[in-house]
Amino acid sequence: MRSLLARRAAVFGSAALLLLGPATTVAQAEPAALPAESESGISDQHAQLPAEMIDALQRDLQLTPAQYLERSALAQRLGEFAEVARTQFPEAFAGAWIDPSGAPVVGLAENGRDSARAAVEQAGFTSADVERSQGQLESTRAGLAAWIGTLPPDIAQFVGGATIDVANNDVVLRADNRAGDLLELVPPFLREAARVVLAPAFAPLEPAISSSVPAQYAGDAFLGGDPYVATGGGVGLQCSLGFNALDGNGAPVNISAGHCDPDRTTAGTERASRVEGMSGPVIGTFERTSLDGYDYSILRPTAASAPRFANNGVRVPYAAPLQVTGTASPVVGAPVCKTGSTSGFNCGVVTAVNQSVHVGERVLYDGFATNLCALEGDSGGPIVTGTLALGISSASNVGDYPLCALANLETSLMGDSPELIATPINSILNQNPGLRLRTS
Repeated sequence: MRSLLARRAAVFGSAALLLLGPATTVAQAEPAALPAESESGISDQHAQLPAEMIDALQRDLQLTPAQYLERSALAQRLGEFAEVARTQFPEAFAGAWIDPSGAPVVGLAENGRDSARAAVEQAGFTSADVERSQGQLESTRAGLAAWIGTLPPDIAQFVGGATIDVANNDVVLRADNRAGDLLELVPPFLREAARVVLAPAFAPLEPAISSSVPAQYAGDAFLGGDPYVATGGGVGLQCSLGFNALDGNGAPVNISAGHCDPDRTTAGTERASRVEGMSGPVIGTFERTSLDGYDYSILRPTAASAPRFANNGVRVPYAAPLQVTGTASPVVGAPVCKTGSTSGFNCGVVTAVNQSVHVGERVLYDGFATNLCALEGDSGGPIVTGTLALGISSASNVGDYPLCALANLETSLMGDSPELIATPINSILNQNPGLRLRTS
C-alpha cells in the first residue's frame, strides 16, 4: 500500500481518493436460498445480460451471470433485513455484508446476541460474533470526527476522515503518508477500535480533458455509458452518461457526475455548460450540478435530442445494453459492475458504505466504495448490481492509467486494488423529489 503513495493521485484526470475496503474475515457458510428461478426471474434476467458484461463478470469476479444476479438479489435482501435489525436489536447489531464466498453475514455484539441470532438464522443468514455493535462503531467514528476537527491545520490537512469497516468490526482513520504515525495522537479511549490506513493525498474533484477517439453510437439513442463532451467557461471535458431518468413533469433527463460540469455556477441558466455528442452537436445542457456533499448532475436534453434518451439502457459504447429495472442500495460485499466510455464494463464488489470522503477542499457524503477500475472519461457513468441502478462513478485512484488491465496488474503487485467511489442513486433521487429512473 505504501508503494502506491509514489503514484500521482488522479480522479478521472487530476483528483483521486483511495478508500480502503474491509480486509474481510469471512464466515464460511452457504448463501441463503433464493426463490425458484421462475419466481425470481433470474433465469430470464441472465439471458438478457450484455456479452461484454458477462465477460467482465467472468474476468473480474469469476461469476456466472446467474451467480451474479443471485448474489445481487441476496445482498438487497440482506440490506432490507439489516435496516430492521438495526432498530430491533440496537445493542447487538454490528453491520451486515456479503463475504467473498457469497454468504450473507450479520455481525452481532454480545448484548442481546442470542435473540438477534435467532432472527438472523430465521431469515436465512449467517451470524458472526464480534466485539462492537454498530452503535459503538458509530460512536467511535463520531468521536474521531470530532477529534479531527481539533487537530492543528498542518496535521488536519493530511487526514481524509474516518469510516466504519463492518467486516473487520473497527473504524478506519484515513490519512496520507505525510501524516506520520497518526494513531499515536488519537486519544486512548478511541484508539482501541480504530486503525490508521495511509493512502494517497486527496486532490480536488476535477475531470481532465480527454484525448479519446470520437465514438459512434449504435443507432441514434443515448444510453448510460455513452461518451459526451461538456463545454463551458472555455473548457471541454469528456465524461460518460449515467442513468436515463424522468423529471417531475415526465420529461427525459440524464443523471451523471457533478464534477463533469466545467462551469458549475451556470447550471440551470441560459449560460449553462453544453452537453455535446462526440461528433459535435449540442444534445443538452446542465440543468443542475452538485459537488458539495453529493457529486451528481442532471442533464437536460434539447427538444430535438430528448427522444434519444427515452430508454433504460446502460452499455459499452457500440454494444447491446443492459436494461435497468429499478434501484438498489449498496451493501458491503455485493457484486457490482460499472460501465464507462473509456474502460467499458468492469465488475467488483462494494467495499464500504456510508462514506464521508474528503477530496481536496470538498467532502463527499453518503458515498460507497468499490474495487472497480475507472479511467479518465468514465466519470458520471452508471454502476449497477444485478439489473438495478446503484450509483454514479465519481472518484478513482487509477484514473491516470491507460488501461484497466495495467491498473489491475500494477496495484495487485503492490498488494492493493483499484478503488472507485460513487454517489448512491437513491441519495440523488432523494435530493430531487419527482426525479425517477427509467425502467422501460
